[in-house]
Amino acid sequence: MENNRRNFLKNSLTGAAGIVLSPSIIQDISAKTSQIEVPAFLKNIAPRIKFSVIGINHSHIYGMVEAVTRGGGELVAVYAKEADLLANFVKKYPQVKQAKDEKEILEDNSIQLILTSGIASERAKLGIRAMKNGKDFLSDKPGITTLEDLAEVRKVQKATKRIYSIMFSERFENKATVKAGELVKSGAIGKVVQTIGMGPHKMNTKSRPDWFFDKNKFGGIITDIGSHQCDQFLFFTGSTSAEVVSSQIGNVNHPEFPLFEDFGDLMLRGDKGTGYIRVDWFTPDGLKTWGDGRLTILGTEGYIEIRKNIDIANRDTGNNLYLVNNKETKFIDCNAEILPFGGQLVDDIVNRTETAMSQDHCFLATELSLKAQKFAKKLALK
Repeated sequence: MENNRRNFLKNSLTGAAGIVLSPSIIQDISAKTSQIEVPAFLKNIAPRIKFSVIGINHSHIYGMVEAVTRGGGELVAVYAKEADLLANFVKKYPQVKQAKDEKEILEDNSIQLILTSGIASERAKLGIRAMKNGKDFLSDKPGITTLEDLAEVRKVQKATKRIYSIMFSERFENKATVKAGELVKSGAIGKVVQTIGMGPHKMNTKSRPDWFFDKNKFGGIITDIGSHQCDQFLFFTGSTSAEVVSSQIGNVNHPEFPLFEDFGDLMLRGDKGTGYIRVDWFTPDGLKTWGDGRLTILGTEGYIEIRKNIDIANRDTGNNLYLVNNKETKFIDCNAEILPFGGQLVDDIVNRTETAMSQDHCFLATELSLKAQKFAKKLALK
């Protein structure tokens, strides 16, 4: 009975309220959007977990909150140092309690999960504090910015048995990518040989906080954006071990920000496939979205191309999937697909399972991006 209620709640909330928030990093853009409305007939169903937020330095937090809420979580408290960011958050979620400090949230035994989109370099240490206080943890990406922090997070996670998860939204919050996972699992393109992930982004320089341009705080372009593609490489190839073959980074066109990087690429080799990744900050203002994100999945019997956010000069909507195999060539509009991550994560918190993402996968995707970043060759284009 309880499992049926859980599945009903998860599927109903996701189907009725599934959206993808644009990661444009304009700090208050998500706060100005309308809050997802839960259908009236579900409002009296008790939430499955309670969660809170500590740190809201990136607008990705709004998509994270919505995903967990769709999955059956109740947002109860928030703490942030920045008054303007806190005001925007409370405006969107007026029911939330404003904690006086993070300790108030960390020591509240009624809260099972902590979310953060704080300054990237501070996320791992917050996650460690959360786990040591008996909380599961969901971080915006990058969830960890140094190999030293990764080693400590792994140690504490192993000791506490808490969940340390990272919101890889380019997979979890993109419906075409979710659909691609189903197609690959069904054998639609045979055995996956390679993934090619493209993560272009628009600068929107005037809307960025100072920490965004400091590599010591955002972690570097591969650590940051590239972590998405490392996650997708592991997921679609099914690799459980992998290495960085080569990587390179550079600040090609933004000398006014000496601690910034605007280009990076890398090659990966896993036990079940290979991958190429390119990330950059060169999306022109003429594009109608934050970036023409794409993923190509090559299989032995076909391939899939995902045009995540836009299908340029064709359609302005995202969630576009193209499938080519030995039987057919077709376009699939994935906007009606269900986003399962929030419900799966809540399931995992309640049942102590790993349906949303295994802990090993989370840490390996992070390790690959950190190693690619640390050992990358520096570009010096003239």
